[in-house]
Amino acid sequence: MSGITKTIPQKEGIEALEVLYDGPVGEYEFHMAGKPSRLNVGDYVYTIWQDMMVGRCQITRIEFGSVNPNSGKPRSLIFVKTPGEKCEKPYPYKGHRGTRYYKGESW
Repeated sequence: MSGITKTIPQKEGIEALEVLYDGPVGEYEFHMAGKPSRLNVGDYVYTIWQDMMVGRCQITRIEFGSVNPNSGKPRSLIFVKTPGEKCEKPYPYKGHRGTRYYKGESW
């Protein structure tokens, strides 16, 4: 299943992953610059932690028209349902800044 990859910043710590995969049923918000052209509700956000793909969360809604408070540039809010699906065993995947489209080949 296609979607995007997002790297969880080190400063957020392992607690950020626990919220996504071991926490209560709920929702989590990611953001991305601009308006996504190839992303739809039902796609996934695949998460990377310490250069390892650790899991995915299904997108429930996308809100357009938000503004980055630091730069003033447009961004979209990507909401996913939690808890998400963890990989059986995390596998190597290079972390990055920002958002990248991903076809889910290795999933």
